[in-house]
Amino acid sequence: MASKPSPFFPPPPPPPNRIHEADARLLQPRSRDHYDSPSAYLKPSSSSLAGAKFGSQIKRKEWFLVASVVALSLVVRLWNIWEPSSVVFDEVHFGGFASKYIRHTFFMDVHPPLAKLLITFAAWLGGYQGGVDDFKDIAKEYDASVPYVMMRLLPGLLGVSLVPLTYLTLRSLSCTTTTSLLGSSLVLFDNALVAQSRLILLDSPLIFFTATTIFSYCRFSNEDAHAPFQRSWWRWLLSTGLNLGFVASCKWVGLFTIATVGFSTVIQLWTLLGDIKVKPRMWARHFVARLAGLVMVPILVYMFTFRVHFWLLHSSGEGDGFMSSEFQHTLRGHGMADTFAEVAYGSTVSIRHYNTQGGYLHSHPHNYPSGSQQQQITLYPHKDDNNDWLIVNTTHSVQEGPIKYVKDGDQVKLLHKGTEKRLHSHDVRPPISEVDFQQEVSGYGFEGFEGDANDIFIFELSHSPNKSARKQLRTLRSHFRLRHMLTGCYLFSHKVKLPEWGFEQQEVTCNKNPSLDNSLWYIETNENPLLPSGADRVNYERPGFLSKFLELQAVMWRTNAGLTDRHAYDSRPTSWPFMRRGINFWVKDHRQIYLIGNPFVWWGSTFAVLTYMAFRGLLILRAKRGFRDLHHPLIVRYDSTLAFLLGGWFLHYFPFYLMQRQLFLHHYLPALWFSILLLCVLFDMATSKIRPKSRLAIALVIVIITLVGFRRYSPLSYGSPWTKTKCETGKWRKSWDFSCADFHDSLSDYDITTSKPLTSPLFPEPIESQSTTAGSLNVKIEPGPNVFDPKVDANPAVAADAQGQQILEKGRDEGVPVHGGADDLATGSPDDEDPSPTLVPTVIQERQAEALAREEEKKRREEKLEASIGLKAAEEPLIPFKDLEGEEKVEAEQLVAEALENDQKEEEEAVAEAEAEAAEIEAAV
Repeated sequence: MASKPSPFFPPPPPPPNRIHEADARLLQPRSRDHYDSPSAYLKPSSSSLAGAKFGSQIKRKEWFLVASVVALSLVVRLWNIWEPSSVVFDEVHFGGFASKYIRHTFFMDVHPPLAKLLITFAAWLGGYQGGVDDFKDIAKEYDASVPYVMMRLLPGLLGVSLVPLTYLTLRSLSCTTTTSLLGSSLVLFDNALVAQSRLILLDSPLIFFTATTIFSYCRFSNEDAHAPFQRSWWRWLLSTGLNLGFVASCKWVGLFTIATVGFSTVIQLWTLLGDIKVKPRMWARHFVARLAGLVMVPILVYMFTFRVHFWLLHSSGEGDGFMSSEFQHTLRGHGMADTFAEVAYGSTVSIRHYNTQGGYLHSHPHNYPSGSQQQQITLYPHKDDNNDWLIVNTTHSVQEGPIKYVKDGDQVKLLHKGTEKRLHSHDVRPPISEVDFQQEVSGYGFEGFEGDANDIFIFELSHSPNKSARKQLRTLRSHFRLRHMLTGCYLFSHKVKLPEWGFEQQEVTCNKNPSLDNSLWYIETNENPLLPSGADRVNYERPGFLSKFLELQAVMWRTNAGLTDRHAYDSRPTSWPFMRRGINFWVKDHRQIYLIGNPFVWWGSTFAVLTYMAFRGLLILRAKRGFRDLHHPLIVRYDSTLAFLLGGWFLHYFPFYLMQRQLFLHHYLPALWFSILLLCVLFDMATSKIRPKSRLAIALVIVIITLVGFRRYSPLSYGSPWTKTKCETGKWRKSWDFSCADFHDSLSDYDITTSKPLTSPLFPEPIESQSTTAGSLNVKIEPGPNVFDPKVDANPAVAADAQGQQILEKGRDEGVPVHGGADDLATGSPDDEDPSPTLVPTVIQERQAEALAREEEKKRREEKLEASIGLKAAEEPLIPFKDLEGEEKVEAEQLVAEALENDQKEEEEAVAEAEAEAAEIEAAV
């Protein structure tokens, strides 16, 4: 069938009586070496960087542009990075992890360690010694001993580097200089990328290593298309492998980057397999080289970061409970003396749960508040005397005669040493897990009572990993189940906490249909006076690095999957490309940091993704109808590049739909970077046929629009002053839930509530806060009280009084002359004598007395109203307000309206008086 001309790139009419050139190529036998290789999306045009040294294709002016972009990025990313001077969002976690690294105390986190290690290195360079409570709470002011500026500089500099990396990646994809500058500008002026790179968070290292990986892989693919197995080819292959290891070692989201490179590599190898010029031996070399560089190298890097992790965290810490007992005993502070190996009747043992972080079977002299109200049996995570149990037979409480060892199938009773109660179960539902197939487990018995049949349990040793421990009970080696003799249920525990009456310890029940892991137990310690001192003793087998590494991966996976609780600012992937809501990072002193992107960047990149998908679908439909758009060299090149970037966006975005854990907007940032690249390549394609100056003009307009969006929302990225009016006008979507009520009405209101002087390793002297000057008066104003803090009195009058008192005391403490006379204020001459002891204190005392009087008047009115209501209640039965009728309802409504009106008047008077007091205090000062 004759092909139809493409409206996108119409070919010139063929000469008369000659076959069209494209048709002639189709009629010729196609050799197998003519293929669109996976590096076709990187296949160079005349401006390509491939096939030559990287710098040889970039002119000096272009390097000047790169340097200019870096300089601008330094300003945008690092401007006032010391603000805020308090803990922001997840700095609570990742700053705290740096403290634990420095103190060498073990912790457990769901993320791999590389990014945390880099932050710790920055803290170490800043001289940090590691405090326990330095990162305890959000909005907590940093102490002078915490080099938080140095720690923020690490992600900040990586955020700076992302901007030139974007430029170089686009140039490696054969885009023009204008397009590359456009891409770096979009990354530079995105508010979300700016905000997350200014804080002690893991997203900046993650995105940086994602970018270095894709850049290295683009360079490798360019080299592979022209000169494989050359020195530069090996260099870029190794660089890609190293960066794959780095990105996976920051967060497991880096696995999506590995998938992006992996799919492209598979396509490369598949295409090479179809090239008859590539002999099988050569193809094997390609395969082995990629296997070593893109698989083995990342694995080794990933494991090495955990090797450093274990080397630093060698002492017992908060994360011990997540790990197995064998793992815990490799940490300092968890040592245990050797204990008897064979368990006999009369042995005092401690019994540990095999699963749920290995708590101890525990009891204490406290009863259940419901059910049988007998003594509580719990799972307790720490060593304690209340974990000791005595193994006795079913007929005698004390072992008599020759020693008898406990074997598989033996019926025993377990006597709690501390309270003399026996482990007991009966047909009573447990207090928390009230289901039919679970029974309560309690401690039961009293003096002189030998127990009953509900105290008898049967040892089942068939699940022990060691064959010799399946017949006879052995310490640490036998894994057993305890089956209740009468009811057939098994001693069981799971991750359910008891309330306060159970001291939030873990619930223990008797389950008739338990999971195997949650019903397995083992004995950790074993003491028996009847055993000879020379009897066999055992201890935990110390696991090697590989065992610890694999165990930690499993714990990280389970913990990560278990983060299913809702968060006030979590969101689902459907909302991310359209930026339906952000994340509130920090609110303090009428400022706010809220993670939100530049709307023009986010919506523009999402529109580009949808546009390419629609365009590609149209090309497929046109190809079905005989059009040859996909044979046009320009479309083939751009289509391959766009397909690669779309794949990267897809693989970094859609896997989140499969996750049920907590998700946040920042999880979309790596996919955002791919969508920005796709937008730029689409721009490069759309402007490929116009003049360079016109392309530059269009790009400049886009950058200006982007800059407008960045400027509008920069107060939320930097935590800088903003006004309520600008905040309200900036809410372009109702779902954007940043709080405009936290901002002042005017920027001038921030002049009297500035931040405290700041210090950092980079600035040894305090950075002066704003000051107010009247003549020679120069008093630094400290932050006013945070009225949003429940611990602070929100009464405006009291707040104003406190601020005035703060000004006075600050001036006295620092020896600053505070002038009280009218002549001094008029002339501005200094006064070496002490400030007037009468004027300012008198004003403050008067205002405080007035505030107290108002409070007393309010209480009197409330008491009067309560007395009136009480009188009515004494005369007649209490009637709900909705059931009142006639005059009674009218009277009640009048009382309520009067109370509301009085409260409103009081609030208005308090605000007016507070403003007058502030002005009076300022004049007095």
